[in-house]
Amino acid sequence: MAIELAQVIAAAKLGDKQAFYQLYQQFVGRVYAICWRLLAHKQQAEDASQEVFVKVWQQLPAFRGDSSFATWLHSIATRTAIDAWRQSKHLRLTDSSDQLAESAQPELAAATVACSGEQAQLEQAILRLPAQARAVFVLFAIEGYQHQEIAGLLGIAEGSSKAQYHRARQLLREWLADE
Repeated sequence: MAIELAQVIAAAKLGDKQAFYQLYQQFVGRVYAICWRLLAHKQQAEDASQEVFVKVWQQLPAFRGDSSFATWLHSIATRTAIDAWRQSKHLRLTDSSDQLAESAQPELAAATVACSGEQAQLEQAILRLPAQARAVFVLFAIEGYQHQEIAGLLGIAEGSSKAQYHRARQLLREWLADE
């Protein structure tokens, strides 16, 4: 019989490493997906995912349960991925999106093996987007943030968030129409 999530969380809050490992196993896929979509780089996504779980371990005793654990974890994952995104900004300024897209092709193929047809095409197209357009698109269209929130998270103007979202949608339409 599986232990209820609330019991696992309670045990992990008390420092039970096995309970924390259960949480890790249950949520690592979701966390990695957030990091991968925002960063579009396997090693950065893996590093950010690990950073998320370090933060969760450190902050878990303060988790009060005002929101669901998944929501709380999602917030930490998003903010950690955005921090990694900001730190790698100098790479985005020196590399063109075409170079990044070409260098990421093996990773794109590996990441979308589990996806089927149209979903795999969409995932690959999202990862090809220029970094800022991809971040805005993922946060708005997939994660459900509003442009005002995205502007605050990414340190850009709200109008820039809207413009980047529009740019991402145009590029995705073009790329998916070609396929």
